[in-house]
Amino acid sequence: MIRMLFTAAALTLGLCLPAMADAGKPSTGMEHHDEVIRLTEPQIEAGKFAVAEVRESELKKRIRVPGSITPSGDRIGRVAVRLLGTIVELRKRLGDNVKAGEVVAVIESREVADAKSEYLAARLVFDLQQTLFSRSKRLFENKILSENDFLRARTTFEDARVKIETARQKLFALSLTAEQIEELPQQPVETLRLQELRAPIAGRVAERRVEIGSLVGREGQESELYVIVDLAELWVDLAVSPTELPNIREGQQITVSAGSISSAATIMFVSPLLDKDTRSARVVASIDNAAGKWRPGAFVSAEIPLGETLAALAVPLTAIQWLKDEPVVFVRTAEGFEARKVGLGQRDTRVAEISKGLTAGEQVATLNTFTLKAELGKAAAEHQH
Repeated sequence: MIRMLFTAAALTLGLCLPAMADAGKPSTGMEHHDEVIRLTEPQIEAGKFAVAEVRESELKKRIRVPGSITPSGDRIGRVAVRLLGTIVELRKRLGDNVKAGEVVAVIESREVADAKSEYLAARLVFDLQQTLFSRSKRLFENKILSENDFLRARTTFEDARVKIETARQKLFALSLTAEQIEELPQQPVETLRLQELRAPIAGRVAERRVEIGSLVGREGQESELYVIVDLAELWVDLAVSPTELPNIREGQQITVSAGSISSAATIMFVSPLLDKDTRSARVVASIDNAAGKWRPGAFVSAEIPLGETLAALAVPLTAIQWLKDEPVVFVRTAEGFEARKVGLGQRDTRVAEISKGLTAGEQVATLNTFTLKAELGKAAAEHQH
């Protein structure tokens, strides 16, 4: 009577029950994994037990290695000066976005004023000597000026040209652009001592190392004002065992993950050297961070594919359940599903190789298999009572 009531309730709720031994006969027991869970087609449809065919499949061998996110070495810019000066303006704060070429700071420097003044003086002399040389050339061509006088004029002009070019190169060394140099004659004299410092790349200000009024460039040493980082692309620094290096190559696609976040990355560098302490090799991959999911300093793991092997028989990992520490799958039968013990071989993140227990062409449940496992557990408990 109890059995009839449980069966009626199970059918009402769409549950699945294992086939029981005939009255008076001993049960076969779970250890054989040959129980059949009898289900009607409507029950199978309601349970959404998707099935897949047992067949050959490629297994992708992969390894997981630890790593960390670092800024891309190609996307770090430093705003620095070598000349002695005083900070008079800091136009960006920590975390501000900057554009390439944008003015981020202004310094006051006597060295800058001297270099600009030298250039302006050389330019005046050059313009004058250029005019005199052009006049001397015309007179020489008309045989009005002697050759000696013409040669002296040309020598003076060439000397002026060398001096202005030398003064121009000094300004380039002080980080002035060609456009800024051309605008110097129109610049007010009182501003000649000021020098604008521009961002070398677009990005965000990651560090600001000086304050207004700070003296920079002491004794000719370079002083950094800002560190600008472009986080649109990052590097993943990985430590790989030397035994795996033969299967790793530059340009290889990998998957980087941390918790629930994952992204594709491309290996760009495999170090030819091993770390003297860890005996591992440094492998660097580039990762797209346009969406801003990753931050430098984060610890990650990377999944690196090492090749593929062919398994004669394989099933999806979702088809496998464990009963009494043994793997089983639920094989589709005319009556419903049969719980069958199997042997497992290699596996990857998708499928597992089957070494025994199944034949090609059989179909196994791949979804909601935990429900079938639970029904077996109910039946086993009922048998004990």
